[in-house]
Amino acid sequence: MHRKDTQSNLSQKIRRRSKKLVLGRAIICNFESMSESTYHTSVLLHECMDGLAIDPSGVYVDVTFGGGGHSKEILKHLGPEGRLFAFDQDPDAWKEAEKIEDERLTLITANFRYLEKYLRLHGIKQVDGILADFGVSSYQLDAASRGFSTRFDGPLDMRMGPSAALDAKEVLNSYSAEALQKIFGMYGEVKNARTLSLAIVQARTKKALETTSEFKEILFKLAPRSREFKYFAQVFQAIRIEVNQEIAVIEEFLEQVPKVLKTNGRLCVISFHSLEDRPVKNFIRSGNCEGKEDKDMFGVVHKPMDAFTRKPIIASEQELTTNPRSRSAKLRIAIKK
Repeated sequence: MHRKDTQSNLSQKIRRRSKKLVLGRAIICNFESMSESTYHTSVLLHECMDGLAIDPSGVYVDVTFGGGGHSKEILKHLGPEGRLFAFDQDPDAWKEAEKIEDERLTLITANFRYLEKYLRLHGIKQVDGILADFGVSSYQLDAASRGFSTRFDGPLDMRMGPSAALDAKEVLNSYSAEALQKIFGMYGEVKNARTLSLAIVQARTKKALETTSEFKEILFKLAPRSREFKYFAQVFQAIRIEVNQEIAVIEEFLEQVPKVLKTNGRLCVISFHSLEDRPVKNFIRSGNCEGKEDKDMFGVVHKPMDAFTRKPIIASEQELTTNPRSRSAKLRIAIKK
């Protein structure tokens, strides 16, 4: 049976974890993070495990395997009869999965927007818990060849998986100024989105943009002084979201969750910016990604999930110290009615 953790119990656990700053615990945390630091350090790891309330004999899904940090921790909590299905479309993540010799783990090399389809192909109709971490892995951000990095020169790619038809090069060299302006404004909240879009169109008339360094030459001229790094991050984020259809993928995934989760099953979602968090928050609160409440004649809202915590859970001071990239992470937990 699932552990019947109350909201207050979980909050107390999280507070206790954040206060455990003794040397012994710090050494353990550092050791655990080192084991996967070459690819990615998982954020809010223990908070996710508490949120999933893992049944040792249950079936769980990690829809964003990445470096495998969350999956490895789930496997530690599962018994011999438990099963874990992990999704990832990135070949680099597949290599990480090959390092885990555990028959309870099944890797699905596909986008998690096809959650229900692939689980059914494996004979699974419903599961006990689902975990999603929408953050880009440290490996992807730091690998120049992937095109995600604002620091290193590389090809204008930014695809999460090699099978995707659209890449950053095509977006920057073929989209109209109006389309680029919309992307930068909506996905990156870039204030001078129109000016940037026109500059890109003008630059590509002379030579097609091929590398991130060529693109950054345009950005340098338009970035606010002393805020260049943030500006680059906003612009690159906007292009990455467009290339991978990230918001659409999240929305399609969320719509499938109530069908896939068993009654009292848990959903844990980690987001890193408002564009990711908003549909998650809306779906948990109202049952749809737009946030429109479906009320009956008595004013009762009909929705498939209940929020487990009133506010999202954020990283502890200790985690922020050891993993600064966790500073913007928000964990939302919900229970299937």
